[in-house]
Amino acid sequence: MSDELISILVLVVVFVIATTRSINMGALSFAAAFGVGELVADFSADHIFAGFPGDLFVVLVGVTYLFALARANGTTDWLVHASIRLVGGRVALIPWVMFAISGVLTAIGAVSPAAVAIVAPLALSFAARYRISPLLMGAMVVHGAQGGGFSPISIYGSIVNGIVDREKLPGNEVTLFLASLVVNLIIAAVVFVVCGGLKLPRTAVAAGEEREDGAGEAPADAEGRLTPARIATLSALVVLVVAVLAFDLDAGLTSITLAVALSVFWPDHGKKAVNEVTWPTVLLICGVLTYVGVLDEMGTIDYAGKAVSDIGIPLLAALLLCYIGAIVSAFASSVGIMGALIPLAVPFLAQGDIGAVGMIAALAVSATVVDVSPFSTNGALVLANAPDVDRDRFFRQLMVYGGIMVVAVPPVVWLALVVPGLG
Repeated sequence: MSDELISILVLVVVFVIATTRSINMGALSFAAAFGVGELVADFSADHIFAGFPGDLFVVLVGVTYLFALARANGTTDWLVHASIRLVGGRVALIPWVMFAISGVLTAIGAVSPAAVAIVAPLALSFAARYRISPLLMGAMVVHGAQGGGFSPISIYGSIVNGIVDREKLPGNEVTLFLASLVVNLIIAAVVFVVCGGLKLPRTAVAAGEEREDGAGEAPADAEGRLTPARIATLSALVVLVVAVLAFDLDAGLTSITLAVALSVFWPDHGKKAVNEVTWPTVLLICGVLTYVGVLDEMGTIDYAGKAVSDIGIPLLAALLLCYIGAIVSAFASSVGIMGALIPLAVPFLAQGDIGAVGMIAALAVSATVVDVSPFSTNGALVLANAPDVDRDRFFRQLMVYGGIMVVAVPPVVWLALVVPGLG
């Protein structure tokens, strides 16, 4: 068996173990990088560490640190409640408000699971209070997060665009962003109609309106006040957007700097925020990309690309890659899948038979739109935060819905993005 095939089989084993044993895929990938790098490729430790994505590590830590601070001081709660007030409390608009909030959070740099973790508890509480389908509300939150998830300053967008730049492939950040936004917006609209969104009342919800069980709405005074800490945090978020978009500053370093500045004035919030940085996600991404670095150095990337192209039908190969991304991502981390799958497709794209811009966008959408699956982080967050539901029934609903996404989305984005030859 060739070294390249061994390294691919190890990658498959990593995915299987991470899915079936609930072990962090990044930790498994570091172990795989060590085992394959040392024992198969005869690499030194320094050679293995050369593939560690230091720049991405800083982006992940910096952005999640800043948003953890925003959660700790109540800024994100203020944003959510302010958005609800903007629509006058109208029930029919609440699912779209949640879609928009989660989309904005990921678009300006929040990790998708972090955005869902912020918005889902409040969204599903509204769903329980006003008899909105929890599947509808959960799907709106997740698709909103994925809709904004490929902006140029987002985590997903940074990963994909970084890979495109490193591999010197033609890329288009706007096309990637719009592809994800449009697909998730269309899906959200369909779910809204199918799950009874058109039947929701349009009248404004009276402040403090009581539920049938007699429990009134919790006072919103705490969420409504703009404290000095919240004003400073809102200003920091604006500074982050301006610094990255207008001055092309590094999102990770800028975020860490802003978070540290806020922590100097509010050390209690800073201490709590450090503990809430999404370290499992950081470990996941860095581990997977380190192993991908080993694969690249071994020549496995070229080996896999040639195997795909040998199918002889480029469009069929492209569709298969989209399905692989969707299926695996439904049971594991989308970030980890993108970090591994897109580099494996690079040699296939470099041949020029398939437009790189459309193919990368199709892969990215296929690997993330399925995150409504209860086996994924976002789907699990929705399931865990749904009050007053039959959890087994809700789990089955999410599982069926995730299965529909896996089956239906890859061929649709393949037809829309790959077949026309974009890029």
